[in-house]
Amino acid sequence: MRVADIPEIEKLSTPEKILLVEDLWDNIAVDDSIVPIPHSHREELDKRLRRHKSHPGNLLSLEELQGRIALRK
Repeated sequence: MRVADIPEIEKLSTPEKILLVEDLWDNIAVDDSIVPIPHSHREELDKRLRRHKSHPGNLLSLEELQGRIALRK
């Protein structure tokens, strides 16, 4: 299906289209079995969880994180 198949979509403003996409995604995401998670993503999440469990105090405050991001720019 394409946008051209539903002419009403073309009449929507950009903010309305964004809301529609968000609503569609929320509808799809209700059943997580529909959207497969790649094995590499699961491995990365497992790695990060293990790292957190082994060093739970190694967290950044929001300000520290924002500072690091600012330095990259």
